[in-house]
Amino acid sequence: MSDIYDVATRSLKLAEKCGADEAEFYFSSSKLTSANVRKNTIEGAKELVSEGIGIRIAINGALGYASTNIISRIDDVVRTAVKSARVRESDPDWSSLPSNSDYPDVSNVFSDQINNIGLGECIDLTQQMIEGATSIPDIIVTSGSFSRSVGNQLILNTNGVEIEDHGTAVSGFVDVITTGDNISTAYDYSISRNLDIDFSAIGRNAADLALASINGIPIETHRTNVIFHPFAFSDILESTFLPSIDADNVQKGRSSLIGKLGEELTVPELTLVDDGTLSGGIETSVSDEEGTPSQRTTVVGNGVLDSYLYDSYTAGKDNVNSTGNAVRNSYVSNPSVGTRNFIIEYPPSDIISDTDGGVFVNTVIGAHTANSISGDFSVEARNAFTIKNGQIDKPIKSLMISGNIFEMLKNVTGAGYDVKKAGGMVTPSIRIKNVNVVG
Repeated sequence: MSDIYDVATRSLKLAEKCGADEAEFYFSSSKLTSANVRKNTIEGAKELVSEGIGIRIAINGALGYASTNIISRIDDVVRTAVKSARVRESDPDWSSLPSNSDYPDVSNVFSDQINNIGLGECIDLTQQMIEGATSIPDIIVTSGSFSRSVGNQLILNTNGVEIEDHGTAVSGFVDVITTGDNISTAYDYSISRNLDIDFSAIGRNAADLALASINGIPIETHRTNVIFHPFAFSDILESTFLPSIDADNVQKGRSSLIGKLGEELTVPELTLVDDGTLSGGIETSVSDEEGTPSQRTTVVGNGVLDSYLYDSYTAGKDNVNSTGNAVRNSYVSNPSVGTRNFIIEYPPSDIISDTDGGVFVNTVIGAHTANSISGDFSVEARNAFTIKNGQIDKPIKSLMISGNIFEMLKNVTGAGYDVKKAGGMVTPSIRIKNVNVVG
């Protein structure tokens, strides 16, 4: 990274020489090893290395951005970003780029094991998922994937920010189907910053769930307790609640939570936290992706809406501090507001045994069609089961669930011990009363 650091310092000096009031240098590189599975067979495996640089320039409140994956062209990219800023109108809401600050210590984000494994071992881990699934009779792996990534990031700006970060991750996914007359499907997934995943168990879990789901029974439309597995709850929350706490959506009138800071939003036992410093978190790093120190932000504390999530631009508009939630899709794009590790906290219990009757839902389909402003949604429940006398009872043939996320969060009555990382979401199973289930 020393060569890139030299390029960065030279680029910032050139930007100032060209008239920039502020300048930012963003570099990212990644090495991705992946394998795909289809019909019990590893269809292909590949390694991909990519890197690129983004330059952000501010001149009289106007912003310009340019990027490249050819480092030798960096001087041209700087000049392009400067020209872009000069032809744009001044943005009255622009405040400034982040300044150098105190940065937290973070842990368990880089694994030497993941960094050093080769393509052959990645293929072996993929095969373990297949063998785990097919060790269960009457199961076919329809699709699956393995991914291993090593990433590096460097952020420098003219306000003194100098951040270098490194991270690793590994994940596995399988989707299976049963054979015979009664067909059912299921999937399982796991992701970690360390090489501590039991890949064979991913396959077995998916296979066991698919077999348990055959011969489903019909149920009547009614309101009842629903326990959402972490996969199901995270999918619903991501499409309904998370957009509403994005400060950019709040400022542009695209949120139901405008003007509701300090109001009771959920049951008092529920706390929702965004934490860029979580040990081993998939979205953990010393800073966000424009150089603001990572932090733990209580979004909902004891049921009360405490904060929206901000990057430096939206924070400047509201005259508050950034919460460290600037994220980028890649080096080619400007940062925008996004969650880091979004954590659902509720006093845990054995919620299935504590539930006399209701429904357990493992996954859902269609959460992306939800209304992100109102919070209304309608999803198809996958691998759902009835709950009777504190036990999982019978599989359900077909089930739709509709509701409103803000109403549901006021009806949370329990959480399990089974906390899982569903990407950047960290949640246990959640029980909600009086949910509308459509048979």
